[in-house]
Amino acid sequence: MNINYLVSSISRQPAKPREPHNLFKDTSKMESPTSDASLKEQLKSTFVGKTLDQVPTPSVILDLAKLETNCNGMLEATEKLGLLWRAHIKTHKTTELTRLQVGNDKSTPVNIVVSTIIEAENILPLLKEYQSKGRKVNVLFSFPLFPSAASRLADLSAQLGPDSISLMIDHPDQLVSAATIAHTTGAYPPLVFIKIDGGYHRAGVQPSPSFATGESTQGDSSHPSEVLIDAVLEAEKQNKCVLHGVYIHAGHSYGTRTDWAALGYLAQEFQICLDFAEAIRKRSPGHKLVLSVGATPTATTIQHPSIISSGDNNNNNNGDSSVQKLKEFIIAQSKRENPFSLEVHAGVYSTLDLQQLATHARDSSLLKADDIAISVLAEIASLYPSRGKNSTTEALINAGCLALGREPVTDKGSIPGVDYSGWGFLMPWGGNLTSNPTPGPDFPRVHPGWQVGKVSQEHGILVWDGKPEDEIPLQYGQRVRIWPNHSCIAGACFDWYLIVDSRSKGREDEVVDVWPRWRGW
Repeated sequence: MNINYLVSSISRQPAKPREPHNLFKDTSKMESPTSDASLKEQLKSTFVGKTLDQVPTPSVILDLAKLETNCNGMLEATEKLGLLWRAHIKTHKTTELTRLQVGNDKSTPVNIVVSTIIEAENILPLLKEYQSKGRKVNVLFSFPLFPSAASRLADLSAQLGPDSISLMIDHPDQLVSAATIAHTTGAYPPLVFIKIDGGYHRAGVQPSPSFATGESTQGDSSHPSEVLIDAVLEAEKQNKCVLHGVYIHAGHSYGTRTDWAALGYLAQEFQICLDFAEAIRKRSPGHKLVLSVGATPTATTIQHPSIISSGDNNNNNNGDSSVQKLKEFIIAQSKRENPFSLEVHAGVYSTLDLQQLATHARDSSLLKADDIAISVLAEIASLYPSRGKNSTTEALINAGCLALGREPVTDKGSIPGVDYSGWGFLMPWGGNLTSNPTPGPDFPRVHPGWQVGKVSQEHGILVWDGKPEDEIPLQYGQRVRIWPNHSCIAGACFDWYLIVDSRSKGREDEVVDVWPRWRGW
């Protein structure tokens, strides 16, 4: 994090067409922070108490009320079902939201996932805090292990102690780097998850077809997955690593478009992991393993009313016996005598975004636009009357792809080009825009209202989707809040989040905290 840049950016007075105010009158005396704590305090002294009409744009905003609701929903569901929980922190890269994700139950372990080592290095003080309070901690570096990562991971292992670092392995050659960690003075043999490709084809070893039929034997080692299992077990015998479990990510579940359809992907994840784990146990009888499944669409479906309800009733499964079967599978695997422990992992569930809304992973009682906790604050810099479709207005905002990202909501419509294809959707917020239509149960097929239709580096173009006579007028200098397509990408270029709390009636737009965000690798 470039501290000098942060301080200089704070001290710049943004030009606004609204009433004058001396926003940063004391920042000329700010000194370069010497720690994240001092940075946070300087940011808080600058922004806390200001409203969203008084802060620079573009800024990225998080709503504490919605974050807590989203995080508590996952904690409660995993607890009810007896599932292990592993929170991915790559979406936000902050200490504060990590706290919400792992909860404050001292009896539960703190298991997290990181995509970059800098996330693990920055969350280290919090993990040590949890260790001091008696909670076990484990950090999974979710990118398949590459050589230059070994020394930094070894340092983390030495600081956190045994069983604190987990690796993702999907090729035998990566075990050389795992051994480097184990052999580093002060470090410990890392735990290893074998990464399975469940059909997304981003990373992971593809399972042998024989796993699904139960025909895998130790003598058949020609398939890459068989070769990998044998190599990991051999490395474990040599004390180079500890085979902890198998891990799968159903990224293709982002393509679902009907309520609860992601449940089918969750069932597939569990089955693929179970088959793979059984193949491991044929080679190493008695080996206990963790089966880690998830992506936000699949992980959040465990909140299905029929799954988390007590008893065995089928009242809420819409006649789908597969829901009850999935619940029975989860309950059976959670029994103590079972050699497999089930773990769920997810990350973007905490903030949500338009991609998640489009999946319909849950029905509208549990997943709606108002649950999205992240927005990007921007200003209208110019207006272009009659330039848009059907002579509607277009407007320029000071938030382009560097502020919003350039990752689409994939078009899965039966007729290409009909579904939502924008780069962000205006929240119903601020003056006359409180009447801007909200994406509803038919999103992304139905998507009327103001949305970001085009982006370049710093420029975003607002376009109106709907009847020209229904167009909501915009004004130069008007502030807007935009729900992004993908919150992980939308936050990537910002150095901190401004925190508001929609529970504070009459003060919903007041900044109550500032959360510094880590950047880099």
